[in-house]
Amino acid sequence: MSGLLPRAAREHVAALSQALAEFGPAADISVGWGYRLADALLDGARLLVAGNGGSAAQAQHLSSEVVGRYCQDRPPFSAVALHTEPSALTAIVNDYGIEEMFARQVQAHGRPGDICVFMSTSGRSRNLLRAAERARRCGLRTWAMTGPAPNPLIEQTEECLTIDAATTATVQELHLVALHMMCEAMDEQLSARFAL
Repeated sequence: MSGLLPRAAREHVAALSQALAEFGPAADISVGWGYRLADALLDGARLLVAGNGGSAAQAQHLSSEVVGRYCQDRPPFSAVALHTEPSALTAIVNDYGIEEMFARQVQAHGRPGDICVFMSTSGRSRNLLRAAERARRCGLRTWAMTGPAPNPLIEQTEECLTIDAATTATVQELHLVALHMMCEAMDEQLSARFAL
């Protein structure tokens, strides 16, 4: 690493390198989720994704890879990032409060067998906790990407991918790696069906 980098940048790279060195279990989960997501989408399920702030941006990134494409051309599949409809979102927050902003959409759009992915660096966002509880009650499968365990979102979802890192930035950077690995595995599974 260059000695010309400021101390904060060197510390950032060191933290990222450490987290990446311990990424193996998260990589395994990502690949497994990608295979299972492909199978679910082929069976007609949809993907609902939610997060706040930077995690919202990553949720939207994941939904765009499913509706569009990750690498290889293939048919589009249904995926919705739940923060991307501002009129519905602001109406829900205004009428029901911020804790219902995702839960009400999960109840409206989700069907049994659909998959919800909740992305949170802290695993403590009350609107995601409420949405995960609602998703389970409505028969949807629930997966979470979070920062370090333990956290409440792990308890509210069926499966969780955790990143053991001290900063939000590093957790989000590794969530992006996990997201891309999930999409690669999804495409691999789909390629057999569509001869890509």
